[in-house]
Amino acid sequence: MGRARTKSRKAQAAAAVQSKKADAAQQQQSPPASALLEKAQTLIVQCDYGLAERFVDRILEREPTHAAAREMLGVIYLETGELDAARKTFETLIPPHPDALNPPPPSAHLYLAQLSDEDPQNALRHYQAAVDIMVAQLKGKERAVDLAGANDDETELKQNVVRALVAMVEIWMDPSYDLCFDPAAEKTCEELINMALQADPGNTEALQALASVRLSQQRPDEAKQCLEQAWTQWKDLEPALLSPHTFADDHRLPPIPTRLALVKMFLELELFEPALLVLSGIMAFDDQEVEAWYLEGWCFFLMAEQAQENGGTLQELAWEQLARDARDCLETCKMLHESQEHPDTPLLEHAKELIAKLESQGVQPSPEGGGDEDDEDGEGGWENVDGDEDEDVEMSP
Repeated sequence: MGRARTKSRKAQAAAAVQSKKADAAQQQQSPPASALLEKAQTLIVQCDYGLAERFVDRILEREPTHAAAREMLGVIYLETGELDAARKTFETLIPPHPDALNPPPPSAHLYLAQLSDEDPQNALRHYQAAVDIMVAQLKGKERAVDLAGANDDETELKQNVVRALVAMVEIWMDPSYDLCFDPAAEKTCEELINMALQADPGNTEALQALASVRLSQQRPDEAKQCLEQAWTQWKDLEPALLSPHTFADDHRLPPIPTRLALVKMFLELELFEPALLVLSGIMAFDDQEVEAWYLEGWCFFLMAEQAQENGGTLQELAWEQLARDARDCLETCKMLHESQEHPDTPLLEHAKELIAKLESQGVQPSPEGGGDEDDEDGEGGWENVDGDEDEDVEMSP
C-alpha cells in the first residue's frame, strides 16, 4: 500500500508539471495583452462593444488586476449604458481599493466625476483629484501609469488639466445645483479659471469659461474680449475644415462641444457673423450634428428679428430670406433629432416653438430641391456678406 501511495504522489506531481507546461505553452501561443488591448480599443471606436468586451475579458482571465483592461472594461460599460457597473469598475482603479494603482490614473477620477451628475460635491472631489495628479505629472514629481500605452505629451496633459478645471467651473455655475447660490461661487470660479490659464496660458477653453463668467456678471464687453482672444487662435483654420479628412485631427482646433459653446455665447452677444462661420466649420466636418443645425436656425431667426426691427433688412439681406433660412435649418434639426433619437428634449421643443412662430408669420420651408437661385450666390446670399473671403470678420454685432 505504501508503494502505491508513493507512485500516486509521483503521478500527481508529474501531472502538475505537465499542466504547468501546457499553461505556459498556451500563454506563449496567446496574443500578448497589449495586442488584445489594441484590438479592443479598435472595436470600441467601431462601436462593437460586445466583441471588445470579449477581448478585454481574455486579458482579465489571465491578469485579473490588469489596470488598462479594467479601465477599458469601464469604458465599455459606460458606452453601453451600464452606469453602475462602469462606476464600480473605475472605483477599482483608485484608493482605497486594494488593486488600485499608486498614483491612480487621472482618467479614472475623470470618468467618476462624469458619473456623479446627481452629486456635484463628489464630482468636484474627483475632478480635483484628477487635477492634482496631472499637475504633479507636469511638475515631474511623479509619473502615473499611462493606461492607454501612449504617454501624454505635455500639451495634451495641460489641455486635460484645463478641461477638468473648466468642468468644475461649469458645476459651480450650473443653476440646477445649489452651488451657484453659494456666496463663494463667484470667487471660486475666478480662482479655477486663473489656475487653468496658469496651467496653459491662452487656452481657448479657459478663455471661453472666463467669457461665460463675465456674461453671468453682466460684463459683456469683457466677455467679448475673451471670446475674441479665444477664437483668434484658431479661426484661420475654419476654411481648412472644408477638407475634414486632412484637418479633423488638428490639435489646434477645439473639440466640437467647445465650438458649439462658443457659438452660444456669440449669439448671446449678437455676434452673428462669427457664429455662422464657426457653425459652417462644424457642419463641414459633421453635417449630422443636431445642435449645430439648431444653433444655425436660431442664429438666422435672431437675424430675421433684427432685420424686421431695422426696416426689413440686415447686412443687405431681407428678413424674409433670413427667416426662410431659419426655417430650413430648424426643420433639418427636427428631422435629425427624431431620426437619431437625440436625448436633448428641450432643444427639440425650442426648435418646434421657433418653427411655429415662423409658420405664424407665413414663412414656409424651401421647396424640395429648390433654392437654386440662392445657391448661385452662395447659401442664401450669406457667402457675399463679408466681401473679400480672406478679410477677417470683425467682432461686432
